[in-house]
Amino acid sequence: MSADTRLEAMKLELPPAPKAMGLYRPIIQVDKLLYLSGHGPLMPDGKLTCGVVGQDLDLAAAQQAARQTGLAVLASLQAHCGRLDRIKRLVKTFGLVRCTPEFVDQPAVINGFSELMRDVFGEQAGIAARSAVGAASLPAGMAVEIEAIFELVDD
Repeated sequence: MSADTRLEAMKLELPPAPKAMGLYRPIIQVDKLLYLSGHGPLMPDGKLTCGVVGQDLDLAAAQQAARQTGLAVLASLQAHCGRLDRIKRLVKTFGLVRCTPEFVDQPAVINGFSELMRDVFGEQAGIAARSAVGAASLPAGMAVEIEAIFELVDD
């Protein structure tokens, strides 16, 4: 099943593709690689999920924020590529979790993103190399920020 078909079958609502909030581009294409700038948990109404994990948000809410970040990433990919079927695979994920110093489950938070990518792109193409780290602060107070690198299919 194609990524576009899976996304449709999952009945997920993508937020609008995020716009740059500074002097950068949301996506840069170099040959067959797409480098995505940091994306946050953008809701369909344009608001971000904010807060500190381990203080304002529990693990389940943080995982949902990471999943919502994944939807924002998919929206950017769709805006850039026209369709998700142009994606060959997710290559690398770098996840940041705004959390208390005592919180140590950053990988579990970023699983919210990783599971969505697996569900949309499949086991082979949707599971990537990954890092997940804690951060004292993230832009606009958002709870999660994720960067990613995707490979395009051969034309």
